[in-house]
Formats: sequence, structure tokens, C-alpha cells
Amino acid sequence: MTAKELEQMILAPGERELILSSLERDQLAGLKKHEIPRRHLKGPELLVLWSLRIYLLFMLAVVLYQVLRGAH
Repeated sequence: MTAKELEQMILAPGERELILSSLERDQLAGLKKHEIPRRHLKGPELLVLWSLRIYLLFMLAVVLYQVLRGAH
């Protein structure tokens, strides 16, 4: 039984929990696993992400400079 089949079945309120509790660990994990498609980002979102990447690289350079400067 797949997750879609389980969802499509008309179950009483407690039946779904009863079915899920009776499954073994790997069966339950297989039911819960589903693929999430990759999101395509738009302009403002890409700008924010690239700004954060550049800021991270800048701060890594600052920290590295401070560590090397403090060692001498």
C-alpha cells in the first residue's frame, strides 16, 4: 500500500492511526518518504542569496585576517 493509496482510502478517524501504528519501521519510513521538487527562485530571492554568499566570504576573510594578525 502506497501513501497515495492510504490517503485515497476513506478511513474512520482512528483507523489511519491504527494502520500507521501497525507498520514496521521501514514500511512507515517508506510511506512518509516523498520527493520535494527543487524550487526555481526569482530575481529578488536570488539577489538575497547571492548577497548572503558574498557577505559570508567577506566575513571569512575578516576572521582569517584577525586570526593571522593576532598570531603575530
